[in-house]
Amino acid sequence: MLRSVIASTGSYLPERVIRNEDLTQFPADAIPMIGEKTGVFARRFAGEGECTSDLASRAACACLDGISFPAEQVEAIVLSTSSPDRMQPATATRVQHLIGAARAFAFDINSVCSGSVYGIALADALIRSKRCRNVLLIASEVYSKIMNPKDFSTYPFFGDGSGAVLFQAGRDASRGVLHSSLRSDGSGCDLIGVKAGGTMLPYEKITNFRQALFSMRGIEVFNFAVDRGAEIIVQTAEEAGVPLREIRCFACHQANANIIRRISKKLALPADLFFGNLHRYGNTASASVLISLDEVLSEGIVSKGDLVMTLAFGGGLSWGANLIRI
Repeated sequence: MLRSVIASTGSYLPERVIRNEDLTQFPADAIPMIGEKTGVFARRFAGEGECTSDLASRAACACLDGISFPAEQVEAIVLSTSSPDRMQPATATRVQHLIGAARAFAFDINSVCSGSVYGIALADALIRSKRCRNVLLIASEVYSKIMNPKDFSTYPFFGDGSGAVLFQAGRDASRGVLHSSLRSDGSGCDLIGVKAGGTMLPYEKITNFRQALFSMRGIEVFNFAVDRGAEIIVQTAEEAGVPLREIRCFACHQANANIIRRISKKLALPADLFFGNLHRYGNTASASVLISLDEVLSEGIVSKGDLVMTLAFGGGLSWGANLIRI
């Protein structure tokens, strides 16, 4: 049986650091609330000329260079983004060109913040079906350019970044992606997103510029993330036949530190099993899971043979988890 094994990881965070105290457009007495409510104390913003494909290509190169893997041998590029370069064509095609992966077919997926867990399941399916042996999964987001800088409900909490994972076909049944669980609930499709720019609300029909920018209903999203996040962790472990106590680390979507704390408490799991980098980068949307995977591996938090569970929740509504043995 073929398994999709993590061969390498990489990430890229823009150089520009924006700390909470730099957000001077908001009242001074509101600034402490950012860290208290979410655990975000800094974030990275892309430069004036940087776009989603630029960040994606840097993360991809870091991933491939980590094992000196030639880009020409990549067979598929799956790019998760909800902040693409343009409405069309797929941002992944520019990434393919930038990194020199001429043999790869490339396409985008958009499950908002859940994109990485959906992407892992898709990369796994491409390998298990024997369609590909080398799949490059990238998640790249530049939310700083699709938000209203004066919107306190979104702007302070998000950051830009990109992560990448190279999956390769392997025959060691004990390693790789063991199981994926994906869920959607379209009844909540209006809770998170960008209203304008598609066929439902074309740009020429916009009555308020905010309709073309990202928005979310925070309290409802918070409750959804806690309830469904805890639920999908249990379901994924049960479906894979793995006790929760055997999982070495949870690489979760970095949306809100209080969400992660609530999930760990709900499952009676030690909080230190849940990796966090939210304080440094903010919510990097779908990129957060792959950035976290890169960091738990590079920092030695997990090593070969350890079980890692990814977890994400986001617009759609969408949520899911992957169980991976490193």
